[in-house]
Amino acid sequence: MRLEQVDSEDPRDLLRALRGAVLGAGPAIALGSAADLPGEVPAGTAVVLTTSGSTGTPKSVALSRSALTSSAMATAARIGEGHWLLPLSGGYIAGVQVMVRALVAGRDPAILAGRFTADTFAHAASGMRSFADGAPVPRFTSLVPAQLQTLVDAAERDQGIARALAAFEAILVGGQRLPDVLRDRAVVLGARVVRTYGSTETSGGCVYDGVPLDGVAASVAGGELRIAGPTLADGYLGDPERTRATFVTDSDGSRWYRTGDSGSVVDGVVSVTGRIDNVIISGGVNVSLDRVERVVREVPGFEGAVVVGGPHERWGQTPVIVATSTGSLDEARAAVARAIGAPARPDRVVRVEEIPRLASGKPDRRALTGLVERGSL
Repeated sequence: MRLEQVDSEDPRDLLRALRGAVLGAGPAIALGSAADLPGEVPAGTAVVLTTSGSTGTPKSVALSRSALTSSAMATAARIGEGHWLLPLSGGYIAGVQVMVRALVAGRDPAILAGRFTADTFAHAASGMRSFADGAPVPRFTSLVPAQLQTLVDAAERDQGIARALAAFEAILVGGQRLPDVLRDRAVVLGARVVRTYGSTETSGGCVYDGVPLDGVAASVAGGELRIAGPTLADGYLGDPERTRATFVTDSDGSRWYRTGDSGSVVDGVVSVTGRIDNVIISGGVNVSLDRVERVVREVPGFEGAVVVGGPHERWGQTPVIVATSTGSLDEARAAVARAIGAPARPDRVVRVEEIPRLASGKPDRRALTGLVERGSL
């Protein structure tokens, strides 16, 4: 099957290309920056999405029509069908899946034009006035935590923004962990928030509020979460070695995706602790920066903070809080000591005007680590 590069900056062009790739006869489309992709891909491929994430090296994930539509249908079975709003970049799986869900449902998504703000979100939401059999069609959207933070901050001052938030049947939030404090603030405003967990390799979110979607299985092997089911990618295009290492098959023939995340599955409920490789050694003790960040984000004033490793003269490395808002370092250190232990306590706070982010909305951890390292020289 022919593979065609598509500019994801214009969501309408991407929607047209996805319609052919997912529902029609193709061609398959390539998203992201990868200069060495082949002109042909295996039959059944719909999307090749190249992404490096916030810390890794570039990888071109091959997603089949079957995987993408299986994910879309499982989402509809879990939260319902309706009219979707796209406020995300089309160059990442979360944005792609909003479009695929809309296409599978037979209703083009509403598109947030221009820069994401609380006002542009409310304006886009106000235009979603679809009806079926005389009744309003339910509205759905997908956000990253930083976008939800923007909306909640505005909605607590502006009733119009609050009404826009509450108008959605469900708001999927993923891409990184959603702090409990932020979720609670959104719920008070009437938002129906669904935490999602997944990745490009799982066709986006495949675990909703801790429960895998229908057909999806989760397990833990050696402390690492694994995902199985019809939503899995075919692998990494042009990289069979990485594909074999990441997608493994059990003796019973079950194919699993190794997520690289630590966590647990208890009574069918998935809990994610953090990235296995997002660990520093501080004074000889392994410290998970994801666990520290989770605790720090529950401290008032640090809801949107990011925790990275920074050099320390005595301990080698220590957790460092990078934040735009004001919070108490002493309170954060005490909370981390209680939850994790004294060696995991953040050493300092670095204030920034804005958290640098990738186009996916995730914090750019490499940029933040570099900023902290330079400030420590």
